[in-house]
Amino acid sequence: MRLGGIRVFSKGPSLSSFSFTSASLRYSSQSHSTRLWFTTTSNIKMASAAPAATGTGGGGEGVQQIDSYKLQQKQQKSQTGKRPFQNGHGGGKSGGKFKKKGKKAKPPAEGGHEEVLLLDIKALQAKSKNEAVEGAEGEAAAATEEEEVLPEQGSEVLVEVVALSSTGDGLAKMKGSDRIYVVPFAIPGDMVMVKAYRHEETHTIADFISVVDPSPLRDDSRIQCQYFAKCSGCQFQMLDYPEQLRIKRQTVVKAYQNFSQLPPELVPEILDTIGSPLQYNYRTKLTPHFDGPWNNPRRGPKKFLESCPPVGFTPKASRKVMDIEDCPIATPAVRAGLKSERERMKAEFSKYSNGATILLRENTTRLPIGTSPPPSLPPNAITVTTEEYTDYKSHITDNNATSTEYIDNFIFTNPAGSFFQNNNSILSPFTQYIREHILPPSSPSSSPQIKYLIDAYSGSGLFTITQSSLFPGGSIGIDIAEGSINYARKNAKLNNLDESQCKFIAADAPELFKSVSGYNPDETVVVLDPPRKGCDSSFLRQLLKFGPRRVVYVSCNVHTQARDVGVLVRGEVEGIDNTEETDGTEKKTRYEIESLRGFDFFPQTAHVEGVAVLNRVEE
Repeated sequence: MRLGGIRVFSKGPSLSSFSFTSASLRYSSQSHSTRLWFTTTSNIKMASAAPAATGTGGGGEGVQQIDSYKLQQKQQKSQTGKRPFQNGHGGGKSGGKFKKKGKKAKPPAEGGHEEVLLLDIKALQAKSKNEAVEGAEGEAAAATEEEEVLPEQGSEVLVEVVALSSTGDGLAKMKGSDRIYVVPFAIPGDMVMVKAYRHEETHTIADFISVVDPSPLRDDSRIQCQYFAKCSGCQFQMLDYPEQLRIKRQTVVKAYQNFSQLPPELVPEILDTIGSPLQYNYRTKLTPHFDGPWNNPRRGPKKFLESCPPVGFTPKASRKVMDIEDCPIATPAVRAGLKSERERMKAEFSKYSNGATILLRENTTRLPIGTSPPPSLPPNAITVTTEEYTDYKSHITDNNATSTEYIDNFIFTNPAGSFFQNNNSILSPFTQYIREHILPPSSPSSSPQIKYLIDAYSGSGLFTITQSSLFPGGSIGIDIAEGSINYARKNAKLNNLDESQCKFIAADAPELFKSVSGYNPDETVVVLDPPRKGCDSSFLRQLLKFGPRRVVYVSCNVHTQARDVGVLVRGEVEGIDNTEETDGTEKKTRYEIESLRGFDFFPQTAHVEGVAVLNRVEE
């Protein structure tokens, strides 16, 4: 039956009467179980009928019954402030069937947490659908499938984790259901009790409660933090380290499948992820925080804290700070700093009218063996002795103070509050790997020698300085932050590198190629280390136009890295290629991937850094 463009299917007794307007569809029936199916070309949704008259009265009586039902709903809402659900459950923010919110959602950030999670969910749903189709007995079963009734918000359900997202979240299902539940701190094979937190259109966000039946991969005796599964910092402490590295390799694999837009034959096999020498006690920077009292300048004088607040980090799915006494992934010096800052807060909390973030940054003072420690050394400094020197490691809390750290025999200084890699233990093998792969493994005798290094997004000079000895023509670094460039120049001097070997420019990365007109692209390597959002189209367009012989792309977000590498391999930006005509000959610059692999800068977490090595295609 079709009413005003809406097709109506009756399940159960036939409908006895209809009254349809643009605002509503009214009916009466002899059965309370009658269901109406509204279909469009894009989806099918089920609507439960309101209770109808018990007798066999005409259409008018049925309409009166429904109007009475709606009046009861309005009365309940006015009394409780909550909307009753169609399926009879009480009011609340969620529960029953999923209903789209009226407000249009913003698209997720490209390569961000939300987009990565949604792609993993859709891949799992597609896999489940294919398996269901293969096992289906016929189309009739699919035609009569009803929309699932979802658990109320806050209700506890038992789910089995069937996959792991690249975000570190488990993807789970209830028995007999295809609904995906996103569960933190859970791994494939776990049977876990969760609390339904929020229903989205494609999935349900759930809070982890407990493990009912552990996965063979899980061993909770490995967990070294008392706050694990509460604090949002770590996801994998229950896993052995080789399994963590295997998972992170798979994250790189999926990144190139989902974001590069390249056919599989153009993406080489992803190499094994290189692990961190330290899996705990590695993090050289923490930023715990605390909440302040609620203040409104329009409502009286400013309020100050009346007691010492929790000092720590936010738990999963909450904005309220939880108290953290210790963090085992931090270095001993930073852990000592956390302890001392917590003691300071106990004495000084009454000075604060607002919440704040506390900086804890490791600082190293290196002295030759046999040298007395400086008198200014903090009493809780950690001593590390080698055959050649003694390192005294302390912590800094002033954002504007200068921190010092060493990578092998290279020295780097930075503002304590600025960005620098937070796992010093992996920086030696990491920079050594770059050194071994920044130049081509072998070159034909006719190929010119690579002489120049361009370090885009150079920061305080990590690659420009550590790789400078390989480039007889010199190295140049560029960063938009003038403060970082000032420290890069200072670091070059500290490492005895003059400007002919190593120089820096403060400018936006796309301006770089205007400053290297004397560099022959055939003799140049470009190192990229952009922020998480990756390179913008303007930079990629200029990079392709310059056409360096080799590119080494380092990234803290393998998803945006995969997107950008796809651009370089295709040789086109936003669908527009870079073909140019020179001396009557068309030339298009594009690249091929030599190698891809991950580095585990943050053990116990889902994060992985990526290194892609590319060569210009010679045509």
